[in-house]
Amino acid sequence: MLFRRGDMWRGQLVPRSGAEGAYVLYGAWGEGPKPQLRGSAAKDLDTDWRDEGDGLWSTGDPPAPPLVVPAEWEAFEARQLWIHNEGGAASNLVPQGAGYRLDTTAAGGAGNHQQLIARDLPVVAGGTYRLVARVRSSTDLLLPGARLMQTGSPWTGYSSLPEPAVRLAAGEWTLVVQYYQSHTTDTNARLTWSLGGLVPAGNRLDFERVTFEPCDPADVPGVATDLSIDVGNIIFDGGPRCGVKRWKVEDLVDEGDYWYDRENQRVWLRCAVNPTARWQSLELALRRHIIDQSGRSWVIYENLDLRYGAAHGIGGGSVHHTISRDLDISYIGGGDQTGPPRHVRFGNGIEYWGEASDHLVERCRIWEVYDAALTNQSNGDATPQTDIIYRNNIIWNCEYSFEYWNRPETSHTDNVQFIHNTCYNAGYGWGHGQRPDPGGRHLCFYAGPAPVSNFLVANNVFVGCTNNALYAPQLAPEILKSMRIERNLWWQPEGNLIWALEKYYTQDQFDAYQAEVGNAPGNLVAEARLVDQAALDFRLAADSPAVDAGLELGVTEDFGQAARPAGAGPDIGSWEVR
Repeated sequence: MLFRRGDMWRGQLVPRSGAEGAYVLYGAWGEGPKPQLRGSAAKDLDTDWRDEGDGLWSTGDPPAPPLVVPAEWEAFEARQLWIHNEGGAASNLVPQGAGYRLDTTAAGGAGNHQQLIARDLPVVAGGTYRLVARVRSSTDLLLPGARLMQTGSPWTGYSSLPEPAVRLAAGEWTLVVQYYQSHTTDTNARLTWSLGGLVPAGNRLDFERVTFEPCDPADVPGVATDLSIDVGNIIFDGGPRCGVKRWKVEDLVDEGDYWYDRENQRVWLRCAVNPTARWQSLELALRRHIIDQSGRSWVIYENLDLRYGAAHGIGGGSVHHTISRDLDISYIGGGDQTGPPRHVRFGNGIEYWGEASDHLVERCRIWEVYDAALTNQSNGDATPQTDIIYRNNIIWNCEYSFEYWNRPETSHTDNVQFIHNTCYNAGYGWGHGQRPDPGGRHLCFYAGPAPVSNFLVANNVFVGCTNNALYAPQLAPEILKSMRIERNLWWQPEGNLIWALEKYYTQDQFDAYQAEVGNAPGNLVAEARLVDQAALDFRLAADSPAVDAGLELGVTEDFGQAARPAGAGPDIGSWEVR
């Protein structure tokens, strides 16, 4: 599938898998700039905004979608429900009449602490499904949408449709109708209401006739609003200025502060005038992956421009055999992953979640990402992450250039290579000042007890960061020492270059770190001498110490697809000096 250069599309790409040795290609044709895939809603017209007074503007009230309930609904099989509690949450689910009664005695602190589950649901890729239930709450409550997902790790979401919350008035029965378009085939999918932290202690919820059945795609109502999912960022005039996300309307103090009103599916924005008089372009980034490759394999993405998405640029779990090359990925992340009460924001440029193997990311430019430009990570039992190569990429203004972790110890990681990349100014992006945990790291290695083999970080340029170029205080020393971190160029004259092995190291102490860890031969601590980093020209100057200083890794081309090496040895970084 080829997109015409110079054109732009909005929404989400859910690719199809190829077959062994036969890739499906998503790329570009024609002349001009790369085709853009935007994960945002544009609010550029003055009629897009309603004056709420006192310097506040909103996107107004979306029309309510019609509820389409099949006449035969009462004859459908009602689904069995289960409750799962953790993290201090406590509740009791008992059958009652035509459904269940859920009594909560302790709320928990996060959505996953109390999960109401319907399982054993068969779904097929491309199928459309409808959830119908009658629900009543003893208190006023905003009931989150139920998520269609994988039953076990990595708990991948299966539907590309919004999962809107529903307002329940105390003591009143409400008919809940939700639609799903599955992009995966599974004989044992599940629906999950994440109730932890939302349902107060002492509350009673009644669920009657919970059904989940296939339906005609024509029954799915048109999206009542293009803001039916969380807005994780507002990009003004293409950047670099972005909105500052707040959690309630009372916190909108400074120009550009905004709040996503989850219940009413609208955005409130602080601005003295109609926002379109202040900015020519307002892109409201939505919390969904621009490319959702969950469960996919044998796919190539090339020559695409992915921008303005509030989840991941490319994301999804249980993926193998993909190639991402010559992509531009920018202004990614910031969406609310968990919802209230925790409000955890997230978003990576390219993420491989859970079981992952045989991936190549090369010659991509990635900038302005809330979390990591590139990452593979997992939190499921016995999960392998193998044969993942990131090479010849240029990364700047991301919170982390490369993030890695794999849990628990029954999982394993083998042959992950982060090589010949140029990484600049970690922590200088749009999201840094909005984070509750500002990091600014080039290499961010969280606690990951899974055994590691053939893990290579070599021939990279790491210049400038707000915190640590190498962050690994939670990583077990034996795991860190099993990684090869060789022939990289580091430059961070201020602060601590490294936080690992229970101590800090400045760049002047790099030799001491190298001696202690024993896995970092041939690294350079020196100014990189880039051609013009202010103009985003990250090529090496002819007199750069990185020239000819790299390790021979069999990489035969540089970022520009010119032959490597061009001199006595390969240059460190993504470019070869000619």
